[in-house]
Amino acid sequence: MRFDVEWVSFFVIQVDGEDGQGGKRCKHYQTLDGEDYAESELSDFLHGEFAKTAKRKAELHPKAEQVPTKIGRFAVEEGFGLESNPNYNLFARLRTAGTIKEYTDEAEALVRAYMDTSAIRGGAMFVASAKLNEYFDEPFLFVFKCDFEQKIARITDERSLLNKVEMAIHAKNLKSIMYPHMPEPGMMEIGELKIHQASHARYFEDFLKYVEYEKSVPELMNDQVLDFVHQYVEQVFEDNPEAKERELEEIELWACSEKRELQEKWSPEQVVEAASIMVDQKPDIEMKLKVGDMSVRALLADFGDRLHIAKVGERYVVVLEGDFVQFDRGISPVELLAPEPLEQLVERIKAKEREERAELETVGV
Repeated sequence: MRFDVEWVSFFVIQVDGEDGQGGKRCKHYQTLDGEDYAESELSDFLHGEFAKTAKRKAELHPKAEQVPTKIGRFAVEEGFGLESNPNYNLFARLRTAGTIKEYTDEAEALVRAYMDTSAIRGGAMFVASAKLNEYFDEPFLFVFKCDFEQKIARITDERSLLNKVEMAIHAKNLKSIMYPHMPEPGMMEIGELKIHQASHARYFEDFLKYVEYEKSVPELMNDQVLDFVHQYVEQVFEDNPEAKERELEEIELWACSEKRELQEKWSPEQVVEAASIMVDQKPDIEMKLKVGDMSVRALLADFGDRLHIAKVGERYVVVLEGDFVQFDRGISPVELLAPEPLEQLVERIKAKEREERAELETVGV
């Protein structure tokens, strides 16, 4: 995948103060056309970054809430076109710039808009227009940001040994924006762009105020489960408004808790029915839970089929079933086990609970 650079503008952002809240300055170093870029050191520095950025995969609905690579869509009101979106217009002007001055002016406007975001770090910023001639006549825009690296030194000669580099940059942790989004080679989504940044950072999201991002799979699951629960409450407490209000308040507290315990409200059949609707939409939805200090990771589709949750007395039991049990890495004595019948295990759990209860009664708890 070969991108041919048409224009690239090189800027340096300097920020006073480590928290990024000090004075901010932007300096335009140079804007190069394709020929000058090919002969410059910048070409060596950015070599491979265009194709790497284009090939980086992203999903409209990520599997995690915080992911480094996201797809954004330009937000528009119903009945209006993309031209009503300021972020889209900025990118569109860059893509259609006809002279080096026009391109430089628009690139500087983009960089200054980026500098208005909170807590940015100093570094180098490259705004490039590049064509993928194999598929398209229209160019793509790439915005690359490299933060300054701290405490960088280079070896010089036997007398001075080390020379400190004040403004060092490295392509290793490059942040990037690519517009338009290319879901597959030969496909171009004019209304979408792709951003890549550290998963905890929101610099590009703060900068692109009029770009929206679809919810992640966990967020979609949360919304859907809450919809199911609200429907259930409406049906069960239809004739008891006070009880319904109390139940809805409990639900809000439960949904906002980071560590949620088993609610013991629905039958296994109701849970399987609700889960099946979500699994039909996305078969690979994961489910994670803890039993005491032990973690279990499975697919939501496994519940009621190969994963079961039960109670033996007052103790919770998770039963996982399969055709084999496999172990990884270090050998343990457990691998030599001849499994006992499940009924025998249940009796042992009951006996253990009776013993613990008797001990508690003995000490007067």
